[in-house]
Amino acid sequence: MAISGLIRVMEKAARKAGQRLRRDFGEVEHLQVSRKGPSDFVSKADQAAERTLWEELRTARPDWGFLFEEAGEIAGDPTRPRWVVDPLDGTSNFLHGIPHFAISIAVQEPKLDGSGWGEVVAGLVYQPITDESFWAEKTRGAWLQDKRLRVSARRHLDESLIATGIPFANRGSVPQWAAIYSALAPQVAGIRRFGSAALDLAWVAAGRYEGFWESALQPWDTAAGCLLVREAGGFVTDFRGRSQPVCDTEVLAGNDALHSRLHKLLTSALKAG
Repeated sequence: MAISGLIRVMEKAARKAGQRLRRDFGEVEHLQVSRKGPSDFVSKADQAAERTLWEELRTARPDWGFLFEEAGEIAGDPTRPRWVVDPLDGTSNFLHGIPHFAISIAVQEPKLDGSGWGEVVAGLVYQPITDESFWAEKTRGAWLQDKRLRVSARRHLDESLIATGIPFANRGSVPQWAAIYSALAPQVAGIRRFGSAALDLAWVAAGRYEGFWESALQPWDTAAGCLLVREAGGFVTDFRGRSQPVCDTEVLAGNDALHSRLHKLLTSALKAG
């Protein structure tokens, strides 16, 4: 399928920001033993990537607004879409020299009645280290570069790999996560925690994982990834089974056969807890 002009804009911006992130990532291990440490450096790398994305996307669509992780909301024409952007999803991995992080960019349409924001219609998750560009547009499918993506065809939980994100202890959601883990772990082939929700969702879309769950997320973590899963034939809901225009706070993703089974296990775990 021919790549649309909108996806080309997103990919150009992501690749430009990704070049800087790759260069900065190469410096992280040298900072591990410095007095200052890498934290300030990584924060600056995150902000630099955000600035690059803002400049590139604003140039291409000057009347669109933004929702950024760092800068927050930047208003644009309220009748036009907005960009939902995470310049560095997987900051802890980046900080520790682990080559698993991504840039996430999504396009969200305003509701027709002007009451807020509605559907995500395009999304891109770019992994700078592997140079993998996962992208999707509503009704046009999900893709890795020019290869069509489909969710995994596995139908049995005991053959399935499930991804998750472990919450920080101070967020108060560890008991909930532990209850879900305890319910799912005996039923599946394995549970993985790689530290980037955007990439976890992209990997569900690519069939590398059969499912994913996490809570305490934000729209910029998931907007692009949720569209990827849906356009690859999967399902994404919150923990109550509701499908949302932008999946945040709670996300449960899975292929068409396993999502409902994962949801039943998750629901039972939360009720028992």
